Amino acid sequence: MTPAINWLTKHKVAFSIHEYDHDPANTDFGQEAVDKLQLQAESVFKTLLACDPSKPKQLLVAIVPVSSKLNLKALAKAAKVKKLAMAEGEIAQRVTGYLLGGISPLGQKQSLATFIDESAMAQQTIYVSGGKRGLDIGINPTDLVTACQANVAAIKE
Repeated sequence: MTPAINWLTKHKVAFSIHEYDHDPANTDFGQEAVDKLQLQAESVFKTLLACDPSKPKQLLVAIVPVSSKLNLKALAKAAKVKKLAMAEGEIAQRVTGYLLGGISPLGQKQSLATFIDESAMAQQTIYVSGGKRGLDIGINPTDLVTACQANVAAIKE
């Protein structure tokens, strides 16, 4: 099991596990999950990490639909900071403990400020990475907000 699944199990949060065979040649991880799990793109969310460019090791988490892009200006406004940039992949992996394409918003090595796009709240179930490529977790968005102590905001383009 992954740290994300262990965390959900330990805290008795309802979730479902959805596995698929990850193609190592595929780097569009979110779309691969949509296609292989036959889900609606609006219900599958990607976990991205951003940082203040002057403080590249101070990260925050953004959870947006795989069908959308992260709006860094909107995220900066929600986080009450001047400017944000995408975090370096190597730093994101080191801070979260997960590989790119398998970064879960749950069970990370460090507790990070987390923001989830408001569109998640319109879904009965959303799907986020379970902590490795080829593994997604289905979870009620309200439960995810509570589990991650996330802020809900309009952060997608």
